[in-house]
Amino acid sequence: MSRSLLERRLSEIASRLTALRRELAVADEQLAVLDDMADDARLRSLVSETPLAGQDHRETQRHADAMRGHRAELVAEIAELERAQDELLDRMFG
Repeated sequence: MSRSLLERRLSEIASRLTALRRELAVADEQLAVLDDMADDARLRSLVSETPLAGQDHRETQRHADAMRGHRAELVAEIAELERAQDELLDRMFG
């Protein structure tokens, strides 16, 4: 692989990593809020013991779980890109 192609690929990976890290920061903030909401809904469900409160808790927990899954995907993609970046750097300077 030519040096210019390596540099272009490294630049693309760096841009993608920057975007993913920003998205991960947003996901972390959203997950914290959703976890708090799910905890509050769980407590309301326990205190009120109504079907509606239980449904609210389950729905809120599903949203938090979905965000947790999205966050895990972001972390995995970042790790994969970091490995690719390391390989390209090894090719370039190795």
